[in-house]
Amino acid sequence: MRDPNLVVTTPSAYAYPLLVKQLLTNAMSLYGDQQISYRGEMRHTYRDFHARLGRLAGALAALGVRHGSTVAVMDWDSHRYLESYFGVPMMGATLFTVNVRLSPQQILYTLNDAGADVVLVHPDFLPVLAQIHAGLVRPPRLVLMADGQDVPPGPLAFDGEYEAMLAAAPDGYDFPDFDERTKAATFYTTGTTGDPKGVCYSHRDIVLHTLTAATSLCAPREGQRMHREDVYMPITPMFHVMAWGMPYVAIMLGLRMVLPGRYVPAALLALREAEKVTFSHCVPTILQMLLQAAGEGQHDLRGWKMIIGGSALPPVLCEAALARGIDIFAGYGMSETGPIVALAQLPPGYVARSREEEISLRCATGRPVPLASFLVVGPDMREVPHDGKAQGEIVLRAPYLTQSYFGKPSASEDLWADGYLHTQDVAVRSPDGFVRIVDRLKDVIKTGGEWVSSIEIENLVTQVPGVQECAVIGVPDARWGERPMAYVVRHAGVEVDAQQIRAALLEHVVTQQLSKFAVPDSDRIAFVAAIPRTSVGKIDKKLLRERQAG
Repeated sequence: MRDPNLVVTTPSAYAYPLLVKQLLTNAMSLYGDQQISYRGEMRHTYRDFHARLGRLAGALAALGVRHGSTVAVMDWDSHRYLESYFGVPMMGATLFTVNVRLSPQQILYTLNDAGADVVLVHPDFLPVLAQIHAGLVRPPRLVLMADGQDVPPGPLAFDGEYEAMLAAAPDGYDFPDFDERTKAATFYTTGTTGDPKGVCYSHRDIVLHTLTAATSLCAPREGQRMHREDVYMPITPMFHVMAWGMPYVAIMLGLRMVLPGRYVPAALLALREAEKVTFSHCVPTILQMLLQAAGEGQHDLRGWKMIIGGSALPPVLCEAALARGIDIFAGYGMSETGPIVALAQLPPGYVARSREEEISLRCATGRPVPLASFLVVGPDMREVPHDGKAQGEIVLRAPYLTQSYFGKPSASEDLWADGYLHTQDVAVRSPDGFVRIVDRLKDVIKTGGEWVSSIEIENLVTQVPGVQECAVIGVPDARWGERPMAYVVRHAGVEVDAQQIRAALLEHVVTQQLSKFAVPDSDRIAFVAAIPRTSVGKIDKKLLRERQAG
């Protein structure tokens, strides 16, 4: 029997499925003359962009791409990548953004696991593709994105060159309607064990994440916000969680977009000045590189709004960015969460009582975005008090979180235990709603009967003059169970030793900001030239543990 409370739908009504193509509706009707540029060398309008989407779909269809096919992309941040973000899923095919920073064997695994039918590849990645090509279970058809480069002869056979294929393709591809739950995008996240896991998002997921992110970013009257006069340049790779979903937000809002290609700090700064970029996002490592490349007063960075994510924003780095005029704030999410579920935007009417307080808020995990059920819970799944002290795991519900890992039902059930997505992030929540991550479950250090936050130690060590970067892990100890081990990178030409770092940390013990058990012993403060990082720029603590154990 039909539920009498359901809304009656007349047969002629349009159901309006939440498809990626709908993100273009307003942009094309109002902002057709808006500009998209690539490295400052290529420019076209939104209207040109839309026409190219149709020709891309036509060219892919000629290669046999159909509803349910998978099209992989290996490229830098380019107009071609942006076209793939829209054109591929709008056909009903799945876009697979290949993490080009993985090892060749991991790239091979992901291409086989995803079942790529076509690979669009930039010349820079041909050596890797040639190396693994023999291992592909079902060799895909290859399209070269020449990017103006001369490509020497090699073992790979191409079905065409991207621009030539678009030029030959017909105009006016008819993008159909289909179920909004159709898979739109796939990418792979690397964990501490096992093979990379495929994260999938439907059209519905992408559209709802776009709307939620835009609502949050456009809500503030001023500061930490995005508006239609902004000039947007991504500095998070387009292969990494769909560049945090931000290109979809920018296109939906009709922003002028600058695509930088490969990330070279000097080139990014030059583009920022020439194109008058006002909004970007990146990981802390990239921000550090930009500030170093900018030098003292050589580049005016005022008016640049920037979200920092991927890993915690160190207060010292936040202070350095603010001093250069960057309106900087943290964002939080994971590959499995769309990714944005919280933003560290200052509250309405906020007046800082101190510089330290403001920096603390900007570096926080943030406050939940609309539609996100964001809980900090104990082992019993009960929410811990919002007192800024009680610790628990962040668990989530939102209408755009990934529903499963591709082909991994057991891992998917672990992810969604008790009906909530488990982040493995340990956090506290304050009465004002701000959440602060204190550590990852696997990174918390148990020493002397106390739980110690590796992130807290890292932040305090980076405040020591002369310290550029720090990573802390727990190492086995016969007496205490575990002890913190700090890996420290010094600023170039600056001397700082283990005793100075210990002395600075012990000062925080006196003020009760830090437990005495959190202070590393002198022989467990190691100075290194660089800290290892994952393919997406996060500190690779797994590798640090392996090296320490080795």
